[in-house]
Order: sequence, then structure tokens, then C-alpha cells
Amino acid sequence: MSVTDSLLAFSFAALLLTLTPGLDTALILRTACAEGGKKAFQAALGIDVGCFIWGALVALGLGALLAVSELAYTVLKVCGAAWLSWLGLQLLMRPRSSFSQGEGDIAGQGNWFIRGMMGNVLNPKMGIFYVSFLPQFIPAGHSPLIWTFILVSIHVAIGTIWSGTLILSTHFASAILKKSSVIKVMDRATGGLFLCFAAKLALSTR
Repeated sequence: MSVTDSLLAFSFAALLLTLTPGLDTALILRTACAEGGKKAFQAALGIDVGCFIWGALVALGLGALLAVSELAYTVLKVCGAAWLSWLGLQLLMRPRSSFSQGEGDIAGQGNWFIRGMMGNVLNPKMGIFYVSFLPQFIPAGHSPLIWTFILVSIHVAIGTIWSGTLILSTHFASAILKKSSVIKVMDRATGGLFLCFAAKLALSTR
């Protein structure tokens, strides 16, 4: 596979992966609708950093541990499920009536960046995906280290564009979505969704 073929094939595959709804999409949509584009973009940046962390682990060969060690996979899976459960319970048990109340606990400055990053880093399926997927698009004779980061950068770029599109699409509905009753419903709905993702992760196998 030539360099051009590798880049085009991976870009298409990464686009399909990005457009597939998942936790990242749910997190960005909820944050953008409920708290505005700035905090949603913080979450998106956290997700991007999580991708680069996984890329670094894979490039250094550490990510391959997840592919061969059942214990390592299980530990990370349990941590990820516990993290998502904590986020979900916070939103379910303590929904807000306005975005000025409780922001320090639920969505304070910087928190959504951390949550976006941690949700990605603690998802072992992301590591398995990178370990099994990225090597297929590294041209023969090229540095795996350099090409891993090139491919991850493409994935992140596509993801950032998609996140920006999601954030912009919620701008026109922001007035309705900031009503007290809507805020509580959104918090609880997102909390329930996070718990579903936690259960799915906890019950998943490689």
C-alpha cells in the first residue's frame, strides 16, 4: 500500500468511525446543548488528548498489552465502567435547574476537558481498536512510531471537525435548551445514557 493509499484509506475509515454515534458524541451534544459551545469544545479537546495518549501507548508498544493480557484489559474495563457510572449517577441524582448552580461540581471550568479525556483513556476498546487498526495503514518500510502519530492526528482532526459541527448545530436551540425543566431532563437523560455505556463496557469482551 502506497503512502497516498494509506492516508486515503485510513481517512475514510476514521471518518466512518467518527460518525458512528457513541459516548463521545453524546458527551459533546449534551454539553453543547446544556452549557454552550465553549465547554463542549473543552470536552472535545479532552477526547482528542485521550486519542493522543492511546496513540502514544500504541506507538511505544504498551497498548499491545491489552491485546494479549486479559487481566490488563479487565482492570482498565472496570475502571472505565466505574468512571462512567460515577458521571452518570452525578447527573441522575443531582440534576440542575440552571447552569449557574452547581457548576463547580458538575461542569466547572476544565472539568469537561478532564471528563472527555478520561472517558477516552479508560475505554480499553479504544486501545484495542488502535492496536489492531492502525498497523494496517502503516506503509511498509516506514517508521511505525511516526506513522502512528500521523494516523492519530488525522483521526483527531476529523473528530474535531465533527465535534465543531455538532456544537454549531445546537446553537440555534440554546434558548429552549436552557429552560429549567429541560436542563433537568437533559442531565438525567445523559446520566442514564452514561450508565448504559458503563454497563455495555463492563459486560464487553474483546
